[in-house]
Amino acid sequence: MKHLFLKIISSTALSLSAFGAVLGAQPSSNSLIVYNGGIALVHEQRALSTQKSDGSIIYEGVANTIEIDSVNVKLDDSITLYSQQYRFDKLTQKKLLEAHIGKEVEVRVMKDSKNFQILKATLLSNDGNLCIVQTDSNEIISVNSNNIIFKTIPNELITKPSLVWNISAKKDLKAEMELDYLIKNVDWQSNYILDVKDESANLSGWISIDNRSGKKFENTELYVLAGDINRAQRAQNRYMQVRKTMAMDAMAEEVKHQAHEGYHFYTIPFKVNLADNEKTQIKFIDKKNIKITRKYTAQLSNPLYMQGEQKHDVSQYIHSNGFDFPMPKGVVRSYSKVKGTSLLLGESNLNHTPKKTPIDLKLGNNFDLSTTETVLQRDDNKNYIEVTAKYSIKNSSDSTKTIELLIPFNKSTTSSIDSTKPYKYTKGNLVTFEVQVKNEGTETFKVKFRAKK
Repeated sequence: MKHLFLKIISSTALSLSAFGAVLGAQPSSNSLIVYNGGIALVHEQRALSTQKSDGSIIYEGVANTIEIDSVNVKLDDSITLYSQQYRFDKLTQKKLLEAHIGKEVEVRVMKDSKNFQILKATLLSNDGNLCIVQTDSNEIISVNSNNIIFKTIPNELITKPSLVWNISAKKDLKAEMELDYLIKNVDWQSNYILDVKDESANLSGWISIDNRSGKKFENTELYVLAGDINRAQRAQNRYMQVRKTMAMDAMAEEVKHQAHEGYHFYTIPFKVNLADNEKTQIKFIDKKNIKITRKYTAQLSNPLYMQGEQKHDVSQYIHSNGFDFPMPKGVVRSYSKVKGTSLLLGESNLNHTPKKTPIDLKLGNNFDLSTTETVLQRDDNKNYIEVTAKYSIKNSSDSTKTIELLIPFNKSTTSSIDSTKPYKYTKGNLVTFEVQVKNEGTETFKVKFRAKK
């Protein structure tokens, strides 16, 4: 096994001042705006100290998922910015050897068959496993590269993902530098808990931030934007990340919300720590006694193409006429209590929903409700299709239920429906019946459909 000898003589592996301008180790202010779609906008202000002779600024610890072409750096007018580089020198023995050519190292050489000694030397060349060094006594010897001991990491090696700005400074200066850039692999979504009672529910909403960007954010002002912004198409990189831990922050103050340019902007009222490869949850909705109703719906077949008899489940929903606040897209989990125990009723995917918009949250299929549709008669001819169908709804529960039947059938001047039960068209081409069925009862009715071929 090869051994790499490295002796660090300082707790700071890389001195920024050796490159030129000195950038504050921590931002004086920073914020993070997380968008739907796996991107976030980083904003930082850092103290910057330059001298007239400085030729570069190094910003260490940038996220390794940075979109380089999104970087927007603002420097004092006395500083001219020439170019920008993204640098990350992953330490290897080869890189360390190349960076130490002409520099002092230590060499382990055998004194006798059992003992060795450490000599100070200058590394002259490196050819794979063989190095040429000149000792302090001016002897030139060849040694195996595994016997080179490095005292420090050369300044030209940048061992953290970094941005390097090549500059010209007109004067000595102490000022603030502003920086904005986009990163990937950080996302947010809403998760909701709906505690269902008889005719009301309590709703709590959580903002879940999933940070896989390769950078941690400490004491950060956090914002999230609900909405789907347009992005220019670009080649997609693939990243594999492993989820490790979950953290949860309690809501100390109410999350503030405002509409802006067709999106919804949420401000977290306290500073947040976001570790890399970690999920953080922040409560942003807490509403009590929201009015709800139950809704039961069966999606049936188009009678013009139906044959014989078909049975269908009845889906059950929690329905609201709309809340007085917007709801970003996410997953809603509905619970109720049975003998003091919480019971999951179902999960629903919710799209971005403006305030006062009716909401139907699907729970699942109702065990006690079922529908059957049967073709009783077909009277087709060369011009028209005519079908008489029977619909039967069975309610095995102990309470009366109203079931909504949705039957696809194109509405046109050449089609007709003959039914003793009232109906209406919804969502364009769905013939909709609302049928009330008593407990442990069955309701049956017939409908004649006629349409031109």
